Amino acid sequence: MSTTAQILWTENEQERCLRWQSENHHAVPSKVVCIDDSMNADTAYRLMCEGTALLWRGDFQNARQLMLAVARRLDAPKRSHQRRAKSPPASDASPRAIFFAHRQKQAQRAHILAMLLIEVEANFKINLRRAPDLSLAMQEAYGEQAHGFICSLRELLGLVGAHEWRKNGVYIPALDNKIHPHYGVFSPVRGEYLDLIAQAPLPNTTIAFDIGTGSGVIAALLARRGIQKIIATDQDPRALQCAEENLTRLGYASQVELQKIDMFPEGRAALIVCNPPWLPARPNSAIEYAIYDPESRMLRAFLSQVGAHLSEGGEAWLILSDLAQHLELRSAQELQHWIAAAELEVIDKLDIRPTHAKTKDSKDPLHVARAAETTSLWRLKLRQS
Repeated sequence: MSTTAQILWTENEQERCLRWQSENHHAVPSKVVCIDDSMNADTAYRLMCEGTALLWRGDFQNARQLMLAVARRLDAPKRSHQRRAKSPPASDASPRAIFFAHRQKQAQRAHILAMLLIEVEANFKINLRRAPDLSLAMQEAYGEQAHGFICSLRELLGLVGAHEWRKNGVYIPALDNKIHPHYGVFSPVRGEYLDLIAQAPLPNTTIAFDIGTGSGVIAALLARRGIQKIIATDQDPRALQCAEENLTRLGYASQVELQKIDMFPEGRAALIVCNPPWLPARPNSAIEYAIYDPESRMLRAFLSQVGAHLSEGGEAWLILSDLAQHLELRSAQELQHWIAAAELEVIDKLDIRPTHAKTKDSKDPLHVARAAETTSLWRLKLRQS
């Protein structure tokens, strides 16, 4: 969640202080200067790269244009001959090295672009020329706020994007309906794994656990398939609120019980489903916790503990992509070892190839791995002694 630190700056020869708002845990800038429409993109780019935060006092739409101009400079190919000489050709680098270089570049880019700041007054008012009313988007993300704060323009625009996702929803073919993700809750835009859940044979329809429910999409799909009771867990209050609204809208609230808990609820179930983050790496932002699982902690916790929560003859469904394997972040042998160590056995494995745009984008640094990716539903049960 957001920080509660204070940001300090001097304006019109007066010291000023406001709360620093950063959902992505960016550090409070130590150097802040106020700028307006007279600032050109080259100067802004240089200052932001040097670590100087720019507090915008001009036209709001011009601030957006300035951020886009800085982004173009960040994304432009480097022209330094020395830099090219020192860097190995991409074809010579390992998939793991390419991945971490890509992640580092993403983090640096995000850090620099976060240096363009906006002041938000009480009641989410932005006192700038041509500033849109973003109060609803901010209220959805931040909750009620009695006082003003400073945040990055990039984060603010991210709230607008999240608001549009929430308003319009994401159509899920397996549900024949929409899921409306909230800010900070992962959007199920990749639906191939849901097709696997819709197709896999159910062990029975009495009770199921949905571990890490997020938007509630898996719980909704299990309810649609006729499971009488689903207990869906998550430790994120935003996710639980999002899941509750989606399940109510879809008419499945009476079948699904939501619990704020890390991993497993009490008791046993005939079916336990988990779609953990697929890549064992450190997240760079709050939303990335749905994608990156440091040291495969959630995956290993699910496998090691699920057996104690399965009823007799029950199944554990693990939804997992093999992208980590193609990026050399985790081997197939490691996964098999964790399954065996938990005294589980694989009774079936359903596979599907993703169809999202990045699988066909040859300019994506991770294209080779993405093009080879397969998403699988592992049907697991306790090994018979």
